[in-house]
Amino acid sequence: MRLKRHKSLLISPKSLILCCAIFTLFGLLVLAFISGDDLPAGTPIPPPPELHNMTAKPASTCATVEEMGNEAVGPSGGVDSWKQSLKVRRLIRNHFESHGASRVRLLPPDKFCKQGFVMGKASEAGFGNEMYKILTAAALSIMLNRSLIIGQTRDKYPFGEYITYADFSFTLKEVKHLWRKNDCVGKYGRHLVMRVDDFEKPSETNVLCSNWRKWKHPIIWFKGTTDAVGAQFFLKNVHVQMRKSASALFGNTEFLGSRPNVIGELLRVLISPSPDVERAVNWVINNGHDPDIALHMRMLMNKSPRAINAALNCIKTTISRTPHLSHVTPRVVLISDTPSLITELMPKLQGFTEVLHFEYKNFKGNISGEPQVVKFRSKDWGPAPRWVAFVDFFLASRATNAVITGAQRRVGTTYAQLIAALAEAHQLDDGGRGNFSFISSFQSNLLHRGLQNQVGWGHVWNRFAGGLSCHGQGNQCAVTPVLPPGWWDGLWQSPVARDIRRMESYGVKLSGFGTIDENRVRVHCKARKAIIRTIPITRGCIGLKCI
Repeated sequence: MRLKRHKSLLISPKSLILCCAIFTLFGLLVLAFISGDDLPAGTPIPPPPELHNMTAKPASTCATVEEMGNEAVGPSGGVDSWKQSLKVRRLIRNHFESHGASRVRLLPPDKFCKQGFVMGKASEAGFGNEMYKILTAAALSIMLNRSLIIGQTRDKYPFGEYITYADFSFTLKEVKHLWRKNDCVGKYGRHLVMRVDDFEKPSETNVLCSNWRKWKHPIIWFKGTTDAVGAQFFLKNVHVQMRKSASALFGNTEFLGSRPNVIGELLRVLISPSPDVERAVNWVINNGHDPDIALHMRMLMNKSPRAINAALNCIKTTISRTPHLSHVTPRVVLISDTPSLITELMPKLQGFTEVLHFEYKNFKGNISGEPQVVKFRSKDWGPAPRWVAFVDFFLASRATNAVITGAQRRVGTTYAQLIAALAEAHQLDDGGRGNFSFISSFQSNLLHRGLQNQVGWGHVWNRFAGGLSCHGQGNQCAVTPVLPPGWWDGLWQSPVARDIRRMESYGVKLSGFGTIDENRVRVHCKARKAIIRTIPITRGCIGLKCI
C-alpha cells in the first residue's frame, strides 16, 4: 500500500487493482483445489450460473500507449479536466488582478516594500525549454502569492522580437526603480535580495523540504526548470501548506484524467504573437477558418517512411473520430524541423484534407531583419530562420480539434506540449468544455522495447516509460495528457532505472511501479541542512541612488 501524506488508509487506484488481482488469483486456486479429488465419485456437478452483461478481462501486466492514453485522459474524453481548467483559469485571473504590476506598482511604500516577487529568467535557446522556465515562475508566483518578474537581457525580453508579454509582469529594472522610489532600504531596512534555488542541483534544492511560503526574501528564483516537472515537485513537498498550494494548480497526481491544463491557461494570458508574427500567421490562414488539426513532426533531418505512415494514419483516425470533420474537408497545418518530410507528406494528404504550411521564403514580410539561421543547431532546430518556429508555433496553436505530435526518436517534446496546451486553452470557453485532443503518433520501431527510449523529463511519455509499457507494439495513435505528469502515481505509470537513480539524488526512494516512500522523504528532509544562496540586487542606497 502506498504511504499517504496524511497517515490515512487511502488506497490508490494502482494499489486497488493490484489487490484485486491477487485476491482473484487466490480464489481461483482455492476453487481449483476443492473441485478436485475432494468430491466423491459420481457426485453431480451443477452447471455454472448464467452470466449476464459480463465479459472476461484477463489481468494485464503491461499496457500499450493507446491504453495508457485512454486511462490518463479519461473515458469521458477529459471532461473533468475541462472543469478543473476553468477553475484554474479563474485562479490565475484573480491572482494577477491582485498581484499584477498595474496594482502593485501603485501600492503605498509600507505595502510595496513587503511585496514578494518570483523571477522567471530565460535565455534564447530552445523555445520549449526556455518558455517552461517562465511558466514555472508564473505558477510559483501563484503558489506563493507573489508578483511575477520576467528577466531581461540588455533591456530585451527573451524572444521579444516574436512574442508580446502580458503587462501584469514586472521587469527587474522596474522593481529596482520602485524599490528606490519607495525607499525600502532607508525606511524599512529591506534590502532587495534574490534567493536562488537550483532545481538541477538535487543535493542543494529545497523543492521538497522547505516551506517556500515562509521565505522572507523579496525575490525568489527557481532556476533550471526546463520542463513541466519542476513546478510539480511541490506536490510532494513535506509541508502541507506547499502541497495544498501546488494541488490547487496541478490537481491530484493519481487521477490524470481530471487534471487541469495549467500550462495552457498560463500561456493564454502570458504571451501572444508580436504584430509581425501574427501577420505571418494570418497570411497562411488566408482569410479562411483556423486549422482543424495541427501535425508537428520532430525528425532531426530524417525522413522516416514509418514515421510518415504512422502520422498519416493518425490524421485519418483523428478525422474519423471527429464527427463534424468527416463531412467536410478539414484544414491540416504541417510543421516540422525537416522540410523534406513536409514535401513527402503534402501529396499524401491531398484529396481528403486542405494542407496549410508556412512557406517562409514566399512571405514578403520582414520579421527579424536577418535570416538568423543558427548553423550549429540546424540539425536540432532545422534549416529555417529562427523566427519561423514562432510563426509555426502560433499557427499550430490555433488548431481547433487536435494537435498530433510525432518524432524520429522521442515523441511529445516541450515545443509540442506548449502548442497543444495553448490550443486547448483557446478552445475552452468560460461556459463549458470544448472538443480538443492532444495525440501522439508512434511508429512501431519506437516501441520495440515499449516506451523505454522516451527518456528525458521534458518528454510527455517519460513517466510511462518503465516496466508497465508493453514491448513490441504496433503503430500507436494515442490520446495524450496535455499536462505532462510530474510523478508516477497514475495507473500504468512506471519509471525507468535512470529515473529511479535520479530521484534517489533528490531524497526520494522510487519503486519500479512508481510508488514512493513518503516517510523516507520526511526523514531525508529532517537530516539535511537547508542551503540558502542569495544574490544582492542593490548593495547599497543613498536617497534615490543605488549601486
